[in-house]
Amino acid sequence: MRSKLFVPGSRPELFAKALAGDADAISIDLEDAVVEARKAQARESVRAFLDSPDAAATRKTIIVRVNALDTAHFEADVAAVAQTGLALINLPKPESASDVQRAVAAVQRAEERNGVTAPIGLLLNIETPRALRLALEIATAHPRVAGLQLGYADLFEPLGIRRRDPAHVRSVMFATAMAAGEAGVYAVDGAFADVGDPDGYRAEADMARGLGFIGKSCIHPRQIALANEAFQPSAAEIHHAMKVVQASQDAQAAGAGAYLVDGVMVDAPFVRRAEAVMAMAQAAFIHKQETRA
Repeated sequence: MRSKLFVPGSRPELFAKALAGDADAISIDLEDAVVEARKAQARESVRAFLDSPDAAATRKTIIVRVNALDTAHFEADVAAVAQTGLALINLPKPESASDVQRAVAAVQRAEERNGVTAPIGLLLNIETPRALRLALEIATAHPRVAGLQLGYADLFEPLGIRRRDPAHVRSVMFATAMAAGEAGVYAVDGAFADVGDPDGYRAEADMARGLGFIGKSCIHPRQIALANEAFQPSAAEIHHAMKVVQASQDAQAAGAGAYLVDGVMVDAPFVRRAEAVMAMAQAAFIHKQETRA
């Protein structure tokens, strides 16, 4: 999931267009992108889309960001969107393990009512100071947690923290990456609001990838190519990963635990990273072939 495109839930005319684009995932938003007066209408539009042939046929990851637990819309959102074909529910502003468990219970009830047999995962936003402090607790709250996603605006703006200072961004990226790593889930980077600054987006995406994030959110189609490029392994990385994996196989056959690749000592952690790089490259190749088809 190198790129994840936000689509307003109140704009159903954009759903099919987003599916036809180059983003690895689409994230339909029922929260911030939808004004209060249109919440119910947007919810019904998303439900209808999830039940459509387009949604059933796509290989993209479909995500829906629902409204937060403490709103009047959360239960209705989950009841409507917990449908076959939905991969993830993006939960805004969870602040504890109990929040996650409440959300899971609501999802399970909706799945039972809607006849969903494949469990829907949760992508949890880290976007409050408390959530950042308790990120590990949140990430390990339930097996349905698939990943953590940073929400910079809600995390920084109320506190007057400068969003465009790389040091601030890096510090919360690192904390989130460590929590996700310990929990065994992935980390996805948040949105970059300045659509007219591709260099700024690219720099932030490069930083996120360097800290182990798997992808970045996009609020405009122009950002998709930037994210895909940033999180796509280069030819040199793929070549090196193949050498590491081959060297590992050779070493195992020879009974060696550590060995050299290009003059650098390599052991199990490096092999796991190399295997991850090769998996990323394969996933990107499959997505490219499907997009062309």
